[in-house]
Amino acid sequence: MSMQIAMPQTGQLPQVKTPEFNDRDRINDIMSYEKYLTSGYNTGLNEMQNPRLRQKIGMMLQDAHQTQFQLFDLMFQKGWYKMKAADTQEISQAQQQFANYKTQLPAFTVH
Repeated sequence: MSMQIAMPQTGQLPQVKTPEFNDRDRINDIMSYEKYLTSGYNTGLNEMQNPRLRQKIGMMLQDAHQTQFQLFDLMFQKGWYKMKAADTQEISQAQQQFANYKTQLPAFTVH
């Protein structure tokens, strides 16, 4: 049996989804945009050489991550965002998988 992590839903949402945007749709849309922004900023930072520009974009990335989390938390608190709880077996499997990856990677040293 799969458990979900969720808060009780607050506010009334339509039982049948209509084409009109409700508050959940608006927040979800903005949160998706923030996720898109963080992805673009990450790619840019990986390929950016100018230190001052890197610093500015890094600050913008941090702000976008914070905004995205605030939107996620708002949706979670209102019961509009549900997550599947991992069971102990899934956690153990993930730990073993990443432990195996670690043994396959060479040790990196920074000079």
